[in-house]
Amino acid sequence: MKAVFVLVLTATLALGLNQTNYAPKQLLREIERISNKKEPQFSKLDILNGSQNPFPGGIYYIIENSLPAKYAYIGRVLTCRAEGCSIRNDKGSESASEFFDYFILYDSDASVLSVQVYNYEATHGHEITVRKWLKQFVDFDGTSKLIVGKNVDAIAGATISVHGITDDITLRTKTLKSCLAN
Repeated sequence: MKAVFVLVLTATLALGLNQTNYAPKQLLREIERISNKKEPQFSKLDILNGSQNPFPGGIYYIIENSLPAKYAYIGRVLTCRAEGCSIRNDKGSESASEFFDYFILYDSDASVLSVQVYNYEATHGHEITVRKWLKQFVDFDGTSKLIVGKNVDAIAGATISVHGITDDITLRTKTLKSCLAN
């Protein structure tokens, strides 16, 4: 029994199952739904290097031939751990944290077209994965402020996840908008 567990753990670590999936099928389906185009072409958009990025790990892409979708961001938001709610452990590692992976689709002006959570690995707050709730971010362009409880619906029992995704969408949108302005 112990040998099987070690084998499964080793295989999990070797396959990187705790790593962000930067090619989720849901992203391709959402681009197809929005633009009626199949097989979009992606190229990485190098916006931030690791030293400038306060939340490393996400990737921006340029999407070719899929208007109105022009840009995508795919990343991870850290939430509470089972033992408590400090976002990072003492060494800054996300390994002990719970998280969710999501993507944002943008138009050519860096306005949000769609947000979707495709991998939710946290014990609380899964209500943020509901498409109807995520629609409130559509048309956000980074010029206004997103405030939970005012222009972003709060969800009882999902406070940390709501604040996490709201703050990340704000950061990622403003970053993309700033990059496109330069």
